[in-house]
Amino acid sequence: MTEERPLRAMILAAGRGERMRPLTDSRPKPLLEVAGKPLIHYHLEALARAGFRQVVINHAHLGWMIEQALGDGSRWGLRIRYAAEPPAALETGGGIFNALPLLEQEPFLVVNGDIWSDYDYSRARVPEGMSAHLLLVDNPDHHPTGDFTLQHGLILEGEGPRLTFSGIGVYHKALFQGQSPGAFPLAPLLRKAMSRSKVSGERLIGRWIDVGTPARLSELDRMLKDH
Repeated sequence: MTEERPLRAMILAAGRGERMRPLTDSRPKPLLEVAGKPLIHYHLEALARAGFRQVVINHAHLGWMIEQALGDGSRWGLRIRYAAEPPAALETGGGIFNALPLLEQEPFLVVNGDIWSDYDYSRARVPEGMSAHLLLVDNPDHHPTGDFTLQHGLILEGEGPRLTFSGIGVYHKALFQGQSPGAFPLAPLLRKAMSRSKVSGERLIGRWIDVGTPARLSELDRMLKDH
């Protein structure tokens, strides 16, 4: 089956980071530091290594700090464009939909800003005819029930062992067809596409951490310093 490689990438950075408070009261979550540099720098470095040159970053809470810290992206050999959202943000689906005009070419890669992984983004692909391709990981301790099943390269809601969505996916604009501007989650769109066998997937090769709490931020900090 023919596969398509994304040429644009988006980093989701608009979340308020409630579970990270009080750390996120005065700083947006993507700028929290691990091993001496902001978390979002690891994403930008990895995307640049993988050959991406165009990156869109959405933001809401203290978003001006993200723009000020990252600038135009030239220090990483990237061109960064920003998709500003209202203070309450637009959720994952609404945030991606809002940024579609900036993403221009498709398919496009989307990465949650509050994860860390050594995944090689140059491997990211979506099989022809699919609306989305998701990277899944073994269920972490804080999410033991998982999200979806993976059967013969397709992601389903069916019975069987479940895996957790890593927050890394490749998408086509067709996934968002019929949506209107505003806040809405991504999961219902994915489940609708799954019911039509339009979502493929694979296990993520490499290390992965959901940096969602101060404890896991400290865990990642120790891991990277010891590496």
